[in-house]
Amino acid sequence: MSDEKDATKVVQAGRRSEWTQGIVNPPVWRASTILYDSVAELRARGAADTHHKLFYGRRGTPTQWSLAEALTELEPGAEATLLYPSGVAAVAAALLAVLSPGDELLLVDSAYDPTRNLANGLLERFGITTTFYDPLIGAGIAELCTDRTRAIFMESPGSLTFEVQDIPAIVAVAKERGIATLLDNTWATPLLLPAIQLGVDYSILACTKYVVGHSDVMLGSVTAAEGQYERLRAVTYQLGQTASPDDAWLGARGLRTMAVRLDQHGRSALKIAKWLETRPEVARVLHPALPGCPGHEAFVRDFRGASGLFSFVLDGGSDKARTALIDGLRHFGIGYSWGGFESLAIPVDPQRYRSATKWEAEGPMVRLQIGLEDADDLIADLEAGLARYTAARG
Repeated sequence: MSDEKDATKVVQAGRRSEWTQGIVNPPVWRASTILYDSVAELRARGAADTHHKLFYGRRGTPTQWSLAEALTELEPGAEATLLYPSGVAAVAAALLAVLSPGDELLLVDSAYDPTRNLANGLLERFGITTTFYDPLIGAGIAELCTDRTRAIFMESPGSLTFEVQDIPAIVAVAKERGIATLLDNTWATPLLLPAIQLGVDYSILACTKYVVGHSDVMLGSVTAAEGQYERLRAVTYQLGQTASPDDAWLGARGLRTMAVRLDQHGRSALKIAKWLETRPEVARVLHPALPGCPGHEAFVRDFRGASGLFSFVLDGGSDKARTALIDGLRHFGIGYSWGGFESLAIPVDPQRYRSATKWEAEGPMVRLQIGLEDADDLIADLEAGLARYTAARG
């Protein structure tokens, strides 16, 4: 399917006839025990490659294989994909596949907080050192690499402050030194940023977000570049990681509409971001497609479009004023995660999650997930919220 456009791939990928058996969607194959006709067959299957072959439920069924194969087809140059019960589980498996005791990890300072916690918790306990780096460091990351550096972890854009990293420059440094590169590509998905094509070794998604798209499933994935899959699979099997067939089926259902959803998310979010830029109550809007966002030049060069998540900084005021803005919103829910059909708004305080760089802002910050509602309705809701913010400021 390499010649098809992405919108076609998300509809058709992973639907082998032997898995669908003549119907549109692969059915939900639930299994723990797989039965064999003889001891000889049992032994032969166990001694052979079990990729895409029934062996034991934890190795997967056509339900999981279908979604994994579809995600692989969305990443030009990828070898294969594995599924996990959450995005954090996917991050953990990918890092443990490339790191050993005594190694050093370079981790972007704008990373998702659970990724930071993993580095400062489990990895530290295992004797792995983490050095945090400025998300805008680019080729300057070479100065941080040591003989112990075995992996560089990127998240572009960062999911709170939205700095866009110079992925090709960082990848070039890593390849010169034999360092593995990993990218949390949840914000863009392969449709907006072809990570493997840019030279990244492991592209990680919290499929909970845009792949699923309906806020009802926890799911993660790691797609490996050519030559990187075997060690990922070995560690994944050793950790006992697997995603349930029911969750994989729901992920595949969401994937089929991801292209059209992303387009709507992106267009509405950019319209709202540009409107917020005109408001006197707003000091800054952090949306990668806007020229004022750090790393915007890299965004224009590398990305095919924008998704629906961004932040804005209020022009002064207190947490109380910010809370007044958020609590009264009619069309925005208050809750973690993003990527679903519904809009969300939460207060964010990036200064709590920085160590290599310092976050300073003109006032409190709000992160918006723009859903599939009418953008004008969302703008009217935010306008009323900004009025509450102004009143609460006094």
